[in-house]
Amino acid sequence: MIRRALVAAAVAAVALVALPTAPAQAKACSIDYFCVTTYFSDAAHTTVVGSREEDCGGLVYVWGTRSSYVDIYRSPC
Repeated sequence: MIRRALVAAAVAAVALVALPTAPAQAKACSIDYFCVTTYFSDAAHTTVVGSREEDCGGLVYVWGTRSSYVDIYRSPC
């Protein structure tokens, strides 16, 4: 009985560690703001791998890929 519980706990722990995670979601751009979210390949922000731009008219431009390493620029319109 204890052995089954230990095996089940070990399997659950491995499953939680092995689950893939999605990239971090950037905060939504507020109304009447121009926003640029830049995605980088690593924590040092050495290589840009994607971008999302939201202009004052509400148009959204996206290219590349998202990652967990972001820099967010916001400016009032």
